[in-house]
Amino acid sequence: MAMFKARVKEFEDIFAQDVIDMKHLRQLTFNGVPDVQSFRALSWKLLLGYLGPKRSSWATTLSKKRALYKQFIVELVLPPGHTLNGEGDGATDCRESGGVGLQDHPLSEGPESAWNTFFNDNEFLLQIDKDVRRLCPDISFFQQPTEYPCDIVVHSEGEQGRRLHERVVPSVLSSANVERKGLGMTKINLITKRSAENYAAMEEGQEAHWEVVQRILFLYAKLNPGQGYVQGMNEIVGPIYYVMASNPDLSFRAHAEADCFFCFTALMGEIRDFFIKTLDDAEGGIRCMMAKLSNMLKSKDIGIYDHLRHQELHPQYYSFRWLTLLLSQEFPLPDVVRIWDSVFSDEHRFDFLIKICCSMILMQREAILENDFASNVKLLQNYPPIDINVVLTHALSLA
Repeated sequence: MAMFKARVKEFEDIFAQDVIDMKHLRQLTFNGVPDVQSFRALSWKLLLGYLGPKRSSWATTLSKKRALYKQFIVELVLPPGHTLNGEGDGATDCRESGGVGLQDHPLSEGPESAWNTFFNDNEFLLQIDKDVRRLCPDISFFQQPTEYPCDIVVHSEGEQGRRLHERVVPSVLSSANVERKGLGMTKINLITKRSAENYAAMEEGQEAHWEVVQRILFLYAKLNPGQGYVQGMNEIVGPIYYVMASNPDLSFRAHAEADCFFCFTALMGEIRDFFIKTLDDAEGGIRCMMAKLSNMLKSKDIGIYDHLRHQELHPQYYSFRWLTLLLSQEFPLPDVVRIWDSVFSDEHRFDFLIKICCSMILMQREAILENDFASNVKLLQNYPPIDINVVLTHALSLA
């Protein structure tokens, strides 16, 4: 208890500074953030670059970014030709100002038609809807209603299409997985441990947390058309949103959606190469990351390395998912959050992630050496329950 209080005091002191000592913050966060106050949400915002180290800049940054996010919703989520009834500022969709012309008719197939774009969005919205409805099924958080639903979306007064899940045709929900961009393997089976259970949408006036995450991913895909949405991004945004929406400070929790969007965007800026097949062989690509893991395993334990190689159990059978999704599917959500404290604190960002993955293999040494190919695939694709702090301590010991 004394040690916990001392750690809390360290975080209180560092966040009381006019200019945050980022090196010190990295050191503190690397060892895990206490689950009190707003420490973790604030630490992640700083470590991901959403906020700068000067406290005096925070209010302005947050105000501007949150206003910008609302603008994204108005322009990209709400149906063409809508009005924001009840909004005090009398805002309207900029597409209305000139009246509705032929290009803006709902049946128009013109390339500049806002309605045509609106309907074409369903191709990737379908996959987003499918993925967010099964996000973290081991906890009920994402099925629960948010205390802060997006008013301009949920209070639609009978207008269809504001809530994204309403646009999805239920009969098509068995669609195939979204493909990664570029050349190479056409599909990745990322979802192997998730339940097939689908979450229900809330009644008008309310939103479940998964509906909020759906909007975040939809906006990210719209604003990044060169990449779009790729299956697995839901597993990256989920823990970030959970941290932001669980913030004990209600003034911050009310803006969890906007803050999560910009933190997620910043993180995706660092790992987007993992989701683009044409960049697999680039320095920041996923094959390069898997090669680093293999080389580390070879240097630490040639016995395991040779055993897996002789079984032809290639890294892509297990470490592809580990690295691409930052281990978000391998452990319970509280453990993932703890892992990300350390990963986000790593100045080289993903060096420590590779050490964690290497430790996960080394800690199963006896089982791996005894197992045949099928048993090892099952072991590594469904990692057994373990104290995550033991794994992190082991990873820290790897030079």
